Amino acid sequence: MKYKVKSIILGRKKGVRVLNGEDLLCFISLFRDTNNPHKSTKVPDKIIEFEGIDRVIMKGLDTYYLLPGNDIVVNDLEELEVKESGDNLILTGKQTKKR
Repeated sequence: MKYKVKSIILGRKKGVRVLNGEDLLCFISLFRDTNNPHKSTKVPDKIIEFEGIDRVIMKGLDTYYLLPGNDIVVNDLEELEVKESGDNLILTGKQTKKR
């Protein structure tokens, strides 16, 4: 599925034990108009959740890993495409590179 967004936060939901004590529920918070959403008080425009995900594969995206919450932020997006393939989640998209 494709989404028109400016940034996302990718993380895992804690406390959901599905297989061998591992957390296998992840979420993507979508923000249409905000970069660095972790630094603002803005609520996500949409949150999508996925069950049974063992691995997230990000192709061609610059990312930021947030140590305090174990989340990943992707900024400067024009479009994000999300595909499920078995127990993998594949993220690709168009990203403007601002440095």
